[in-house]
Amino acid sequence: MSTTMNPSASRIKVQPATESEGRKDYIRIQDFGFWYGAKKALDAITLDVPERRVVAFIGPSGCGKSTLLRNLNRMNDLVDGIRHEGDIQISGRSIYDPGIEVISLRRRVGMVFQKSNPFPKSIYDNVVYALRIMGVTDRAVLDEACETSLRKAALWDEVKDRLNDSALGLSGGQMQRLCIARAIANRPEILLMDEPCSALDPIATGKIEELIHELKAQFTIVIVTHSMQQAARVSDNTAFFYLGKLIEYDTTEKIFMNPSQAQTEAYISGRFG
Repeated sequence: MSTTMNPSASRIKVQPATESEGRKDYIRIQDFGFWYGAKKALDAITLDVPERRVVAFIGPSGCGKSTLLRNLNRMNDLVDGIRHEGDIQISGRSIYDPGIEVISLRRRVGMVFQKSNPFPKSIYDNVVYALRIMGVTDRAVLDEACETSLRKAALWDEVKDRLNDSALGLSGGQMQRLCIARAIANRPEILLMDEPCSALDPIATGKIEELIHELKAQFTIVIVTHSMQQAARVSDNTAFFYLGKLIEYDTTEKIFMNPSQAQTEAYISGRFG
């Protein structure tokens, strides 16, 4: 199979097999282009994310995968000089609909960043932070949300006796799971993860990956990862990006075992990237 890179390869939208299993398209990205000033970062991306599945974005650095991820909850709105074309819909409604408040969108679409970023507060206060910002003051409600979220993040048994201790005293893996607990305490529908394991050791990475498998029963998850092994382990569908273009999107098994595009095969086999 040829390994010559062709940035202008035709865009192919492959319907993930999960759709035929009764999973509806939950996130729909349609001909989405994105610019930072004069620089075009994404070129007419079209793909669908099924509900309650894990979709991995892979590709070399600078290919646009994190840019696309951050557009799913309009985090890139905070950058000066950006513009977009095309559309992104969640549950059939454009996230750019003038009637949608960005704050409300970000409550529906939680995010976990590459570097764990706990607040300099107690473990408890970190988890319930968003609820307090929303005006929730009932201690019983906050207590329940804290315990439920920490249990979902597989962290409760490790911290239940020190909820009032500083979150900054946790290990790196625990901090990242705390950030996941904080993200899901607000009861989002979608969870975005941008390189969530890049700074973690193999044991902590394994715990996060196990957690992702458990969380997809309740959340639609989109993860950006540089680790193809991680994408193969945790995702149901995988999208391969190169130079701002979507080269191929299909089930993870198909992408890794029998890709349709030469560019995908070259990247998966390690011949570039």
